[in-house]
Amino acid sequence: MKKTAIVILNWNGRTLLERFLPSLVLNTPAEQADIIVADNGSTDDSIVFLQKHYPQIQLIELEQNYGFAAGYNMALEQVNHEYLVLLNTDVEVTPGWFSTAINYLDSHPETAALQPKLLSYQNRQQFEYAGASGGFIDRYGYPFCRGRIFLVWETDKQQYDDEKEVLWATGACLFIRNRLFKDAGGFDPYFFAHQEEIDLCWRLRNKGYSIVCLPSSVVFHVGGATLAMEHPRKTFLNFRNNLVVLYKNLPEKEYRRAMRVRWFTDRLAAFVFLCKGAPRNAWSIFRARQAFNQYRKEHPEWRSSTVLPEVLPEQVYKQSLLIAYYLRGKRRFSQM
Repeated sequence: MKKTAIVILNWNGRTLLERFLPSLVLNTPAEQADIIVADNGSTDDSIVFLQKHYPQIQLIELEQNYGFAAGYNMALEQVNHEYLVLLNTDVEVTPGWFSTAINYLDSHPETAALQPKLLSYQNRQQFEYAGASGGFIDRYGYPFCRGRIFLVWETDKQQYDDEKEVLWATGACLFIRNRLFKDAGGFDPYFFAHQEEIDLCWRLRNKGYSIVCLPSSVVFHVGGATLAMEHPRKTFLNFRNNLVVLYKNLPEKEYRRAMRVRWFTDRLAAFVFLCKGAPRNAWSIFRARQAFNQYRKEHPEWRSSTVLPEVLPEQVYKQSLLIAYYLRGKRRFSQM
């Protein structure tokens, strides 16, 4: 059996498969990796397209759309390779993307997972939102990346081309050890989609493993191919899941501090949405907080099973990203 499985979770992504599979097949050594498409209950002709044009690609068919988190968990139960590469349908890979990352994992057993450098498919000199050159978070739960803070994307001038230990690696293109993924319980299926990789990577760090960005491996990502940036459903998932990430991973003192601040900032975000004429997004924030409160009641075990009673990791920004960005004008990672 080959060492690595590249697993693409697909939902109604026939046009994306047609556009991006050629680069994947071309730039992935066939003797080293199996390419697998896990279909998440698509209703388009994705499966017919694959069977006709890519018979060499293995298929895992799920009977409905279980979302990103549970969909991957269910599909990966059937995959026994040493390494997994979780790859979005809207990613274009480049020469060397695969071997560079696998060689790193082979020589760094302490690394549980890594990501390549993500650049924008539309603007190829610009970092891409979903992961840029590695993921971080501030103490109040606001994620950011080397190369992207909120909605400001930096131009890639090789300023973040060093190998870097990060807090989280993007789920758009995630290299991870299969055993560690499964030992950690995989993604939390409650998340459905968005920020499940932050939670998983933080939990792996709490077990003593490192998470790395390896910019010598490069991919291009479209991003937002499933939901638009400010779709109310996306707003709901991002706010709810972000609170769950903090609940499951922040030490108690930091968690209490974060919740006090988030009580105010989440309401401020809802007010901003109202001012922008987006009441559905504002309501999504309140729904997200209600869902989070219910989650806490139903899952008290997470506070004892995953939280480490220690100081915050180095990869957590010890100040407020909101203040740094909006009041101090810090728009680039290098200014943080």
